[in-house]
Amino acid sequence: MTPNRLTELYDSYQEKLLFGRYITNQKIELVLKNIEQFFDVSTIGFSEEERPIYSVKVGKGSTKILLWSQMHGNESTTTKALFDLLNAFSKGEFSQILSECTLQIIPILNPDGAEEYTRVNANEVDLNRDAQDLSQSESRVLRQCFDNFQPDYCFNLHGQRTIFGVGASGNSATLSFLSPAEDKDRTVTDTRKKIMAIIASINNNLKADLPNAIGRYDDGFNINCVGDTFQSLGVPTILYEAGHYQDDYNREVTRQFIFKALFYGLKAISNGVDINNHKAYFSIPENEKNFFDVIIRNTILTQGNNETIDVAIQFKEILIDGVVKFVPYVEKIAKMDNYFAHNEIDANGSIVADQNNNPLEVANEIVFVMLNNCKILIKS
Repeated sequence: MTPNRLTELYDSYQEKLLFGRYITNQKIELVLKNIEQFFDVSTIGFSEEERPIYSVKVGKGSTKILLWSQMHGNESTTTKALFDLLNAFSKGEFSQILSECTLQIIPILNPDGAEEYTRVNANEVDLNRDAQDLSQSESRVLRQCFDNFQPDYCFNLHGQRTIFGVGASGNSATLSFLSPAEDKDRTVTDTRKKIMAIIASINNNLKADLPNAIGRYDDGFNINCVGDTFQSLGVPTILYEAGHYQDDYNREVTRQFIFKALFYGLKAISNGVDINNHKAYFSIPENEKNFFDVIIRNTILTQGNNETIDVAIQFKEILIDGVVKFVPYVEKIAKMDNYFAHNEIDANGSIVADQNNNPLEVANEIVFVMLNNCKILIKS
């Protein structure tokens, strides 16, 4: 499968009913109705607020793969890509994967969080820290599915903030992956090697499309995380993180790369994983938290002060009337030579003020700034 052919397939099968960041049960139910004639669509449990948690089963192969998305309700890019993939499956594409594998897909594990566009569930619990306590309905649904399905592999699908860069390269981490640790010593076991080999294959296939834009997530061990728990139980579990691509705050470009990464990951499994290929995983740079959405460089804050400084602005994602808005706030005021931004403004030693011509302060909402008596829009 050539990269161009995969792009063509994505363009053909992209699910048009799903767009942007706000993806809920109500939206995917429309899509599930369209595909239930092809796949086994069922309800496998309910959330804390009694919303259904759906499952889609596809394939007839002996290798079983469990995939779940929106464990964090505001991380929806992978959900969109899963439905793009299901559309392709429904038309007979990627048949070799389905002849070798059986997939069970949970498109939205946290429908209450998805509804409110929050990371946590209705009880304000992070489900990805509840793998041991299983205190929440959604956590118990996932664990019951895991126990019943007995997967050979798991795909733990997430989205990451715009703050992550690929090492100190100055490139945003559009995609990131992790083979989670199984113990506090981060022992490189055969289980971890399987996932490392899969990630290495994904990276090798995508690096031409995303040069220097794929990162490796931190592998600090936390047994309360689902990936660490499943990995410690001997089931290879890969973490996908959908990140930022330039000007793609709706994550529609990243969505295509996730679609491709899902294909390459499933293809690697269906072809048979050779753990001897795991070493290339370590050549992928680790993520660093070294990005802001906007940095205004070389500014002075008040008249008569000639010392230049930088202003970092971060967007808060706020759900307003069913639409996610990106609201700029001043995050930090300091010299930030070791940080990068998705958009940089050079003040060239001029004063930058807020829209009322007052000095900028940390935590201020700042839709636009005044620079040389001109309005500079921070985010439309």
